[in-house]
Amino acid sequence: MEKKQNTLYVGSLAKGLRLLRAFDETHTELSLAELAQRTELDKSAVQRLANTLHIEGMLDKNPVTRRFRPSHAWLQLAYAYYWSDQLVGQAIPKLIDLSQDLGETVNLAELSGDHIIYVSRLPCQRTYFAATVIGRRLPALSTSSGRAMIATFPPEEREEAIRTWPLKPFTTQTTMDRGSIRDSIHEAVEKGYAISSGQMILSEIGVACPIRDPDGRAFAAVQCSVSAHTWTFEQVEAQILPRIQDTANAISPSSQVHRG
Repeated sequence: MEKKQNTLYVGSLAKGLRLLRAFDETHTELSLAELAQRTELDKSAVQRLANTLHIEGMLDKNPVTRRFRPSHAWLQLAYAYYWSDQLVGQAIPKLIDLSQDLGETVNLAELSGDHIIYVSRLPCQRTYFAATVIGRRLPALSTSSGRAMIATFPPEEREEAIRTWPLKPFTTQTTMDRGSIRDSIHEAVEKGYAISSGQMILSEIGVACPIRDPDGRAFAAVQCSVSAHTWTFEQVEAQILPRIQDTANAISPSSQVHRG
């Protein structure tokens, strides 16, 4: 249903949420003018919305610069989310065992529209800060996790995702050719896992196995990232992949959660 045709749709609330979404890892503190530019809302509306969100505790405001930033209330929302997501609680003990066994970075990713989002991240010693923060959202087509999940879709839906879902270059090696991505996903269909290199970070290999619903469709994936300076594709497939597969399979039967 189109938003304008939905009589239950509250436009002012939607604008407030739009303002909150203006903040990300590269826009952590914003002025009213910057908020107006990023949201494409007029400045007077932005001023009212930002100050309302500040009064309601959703935004902090620097008393000197008058710039806004996310408040601790966002962490409270994340806390509530984690208690509501049964998968995380079921998966964490198994992911901890996998991380300790491998000594490498292990992630739990869920599908979020045409993106994946990391809902759990267990770093290794070499991991840099950005790779430890939960909530990072990335184009599904550009990640091993996303490709592993898309590979479980019915053929027509899988092809639609390959043709229409967004792409974004993160490195000089990020694959932007949809034909190459199609080949990678078709390989994941045959093998039951996805493996990629240099998509998010240069000299990094990512390998992921889907976590499936009872009907066989994936709603999440277990992913491991390793350095290409230390590991080859062959070593990853021989030594790391079987353990990731075991972990994903151990999580799948115990989870009856269907993702929307």
